[in-house]
Amino acid sequence: MTGATANQVRGARLLIVGPPGAGKGTQAKRIGETFGIPDVSTGDIFRYHIKNQTPLGVRVKEIVDAGDYVPDELTNEIVTARLAEDDARNGFLLDGYPRTVDQVGYLDNLLAEQGRPLEAVIRLVADQDEIVARLTKRAAEQGRVDDSEAAIRHRQEVYTRETAPLVDIYRDRGLLIDVDGLGSPDEVGDRVALALAAFGIGELDSAVAN
Repeated sequence: MTGATANQVRGARLLIVGPPGAGKGTQAKRIGETFGIPDVSTGDIFRYHIKNQTPLGVRVKEIVDAGDYVPDELTNEIVTARLAEDDARNGFLLDGYPRTVDQVGYLDNLLAEQGRPLEAVIRLVADQDEIVARLTKRAAEQGRVDDSEAAIRHRQEVYTRETAPLVDIYRDRGLLIDVDGLGSPDEVGDRVALALAAFGIGELDSAVAN
């Protein structure tokens, strides 16, 4: 995709998953820029609304402060509204959603109604011990004493436990693309681009190319 501009590359409907510390956010932004599609992060949406004290933000903050998970109904509502915006008309990259099997079902129905199903699910794969070592070192350098190795490993375990059912679903559907997530952002980005191209996603639009 080198040399291609955003309007030369067709949009895509993608989902990205990856363990904490694998650089998922960085790759999500790169993919969004490459395809000219929005990087739809539910975490970013929640943080925006909480920071700006919107009615939604107030609701989410109350839930989080109480130590509860944001319910599927509310998350589904947010994603539905976001995907209805003009910039998502040509595609999107979902980051942080779906997180549950029920959310997968909701997303399936939503996209089926619109006639635009997911095209691929990118999973950044990285050795847990290497990620833990990287994050532990970063926490020490930044003086984050509360970010202990035990806490970091716990987050890795929670990610693995929560995403395993989703990964199985998308693997069974033939949508899963595994990409080595270790390396520099450029190295990982190149692997993602090559993997998507091999999957038939990312070619120049034939009308433009011709």
